[in-house]
Amino acid sequence: MFEIVIETNNGKPVNKTHCLVNKCTIGKSRENLVVLRGWKIAQYHAEIELNPNGLFVNNISNSDGIKVNGQIVQQYGPLLEKDELSIGAYIITFSLDDVILNDANETQSVEQITLDSDDLDQQKFNKDNIKWRRQVHGELLTLMDIRRTDVGDMDDAELRKSVSKYIDQIIEGMSASIPEHIIKDKLAKEVLNEAVGLGPLEDLLADDDVSEIMVNSFDDIYVEKLGKLVKTNVTFSDDHAVLSSIERIVSPLGRRIDESSPMVDARLKDGSRVNAIIPPLALRGPCITIRKFAKEKLTGEDLIGFNSINSNMVAFLQKAVEERCNIVISGGTGSGKTTLLNVMSNFIPHSERVVTVEDAAELKLSQPHLVSLEARPPNLEGKGAVPIRELVKNCLRMRPDRIVVGECRGGEALDMLQAMNTGHDGSLTTAHANSPRDVLSRLEVMVMMSGMELPISAIREQIGSAVDIIVQQTRFADGSRKITHISEITGVESGKISLQDIFLYKQSGYDDEGNVAGKFAATGLIPYFYETLSERGIDVDMSLFSNGAS
Repeated sequence: MFEIVIETNNGKPVNKTHCLVNKCTIGKSRENLVVLRGWKIAQYHAEIELNPNGLFVNNISNSDGIKVNGQIVQQYGPLLEKDELSIGAYIITFSLDDVILNDANETQSVEQITLDSDDLDQQKFNKDNIKWRRQVHGELLTLMDIRRTDVGDMDDAELRKSVSKYIDQIIEGMSASIPEHIIKDKLAKEVLNEAVGLGPLEDLLADDDVSEIMVNSFDDIYVEKLGKLVKTNVTFSDDHAVLSSIERIVSPLGRRIDESSPMVDARLKDGSRVNAIIPPLALRGPCITIRKFAKEKLTGEDLIGFNSINSNMVAFLQKAVEERCNIVISGGTGSGKTTLLNVMSNFIPHSERVVTVEDAAELKLSQPHLVSLEARPPNLEGKGAVPIRELVKNCLRMRPDRIVVGECRGGEALDMLQAMNTGHDGSLTTAHANSPRDVLSRLEVMVMMSGMELPISAIREQIGSAVDIIVQQTRFADGSRKITHISEITGVESGKISLQDIFLYKQSGYDDEGNVAGKFAATGLIPYFYETLSERGIDVDMSLFSNGAS
């Protein structure tokens, strides 16, 4: 319906909120759509109302604390986009999304805008649903406060049961007022999820076809479904509901998100990766990005079934892991690096001790002899941080047979390379890069980020002797993910690291449904470490590298 933009008196952005109903309130109470802080702000300070004559503001507090364009008012309207509403230390302006202003400062009501009847019905349903969701949620908070409900001593199941009982009581008391088109059971579920869960994201998380969830603002939520980006029709009730969901995610992990630390990486109980960012950095309101992982552990056969790899490539990678090759998995964002790392880690013999190091724990290894380490962010005083690089150094003292680093992003790359070169063969890690050759450049840059002033020749010698195999994963336009290169580093010649491709994915175009068409093929080159194994009398299948395609 309209957008509310909030700044401080000195022009610092605070928040931007979409109001999807005809009336909303501003004040200190969390039950308001727009919550402002400050001793000059009343619990319920002002009311913004949209009617056929335009957008109006009313002072609903006992103070004279509302100014429009510098003049104290009790009621003012219709508001124009250039008008500034002052409350306490805040300046509020309005963007009238669905209201058209003419030169005579008159307004055209929303109902006069030509829309498809189905769109109008859906808009009305969404507005009514959000309105009643907020109302029931507000009554829930009041009821729990009156009954002094101690949620701290309850586990998740007990809390959901108790809150669900309160919500049923509230909806039963409101049943005469709730419109017929609002489904009461669905309303109760939505309020329950928003109060003790992740709100509308609960159903999206339960959908196995959804691989990623992107909350751009409380009423703008997209998902990646079956490889395609799709906008959903689900919404949070307001920005505070989004912020509450973020806090429920990060608090159990000992992490925090607030104005002084407005970004956080975390994970859900099922291991799904979460990134959140809030105002003042996120101008449209709190944002959440959730990368879901498969509930069942994937295997090489699953990747073959997804047409991400062929059987010869799986057999080669399994042999490379078993024979303790150092492997870097590279690819862009969302290309499936972590998924592939999980699959390849299953090839590690169960008799070996594995130590994993991650920023936020995501790996799901099946080995019985496993130690998982997770980096720690700084505390409120900015102290106590333990970066991933310190964990990589520490794990060398933990007698690991294998070191698995979730992702190399900076100076830890040097420590990882040194570990690979000092008896910790068979280590695995991932890195962001668009090709195997780019991975080498990225590793050089990350080593330089360590602060060690090493000559580029020494860095290349370290990479050339440490890394054996690079596996390149790519996400194509149709949403499919495929391993496009498996390359071997053969050494350093004339100051340049030498690479040879063992397997490639050769794209030939698109099929009738717009999906990528192509074949996996061996280049015909025999990996150096396979030749070494053969010379040592170990049985290896050289037929994997015949020039056939599949």
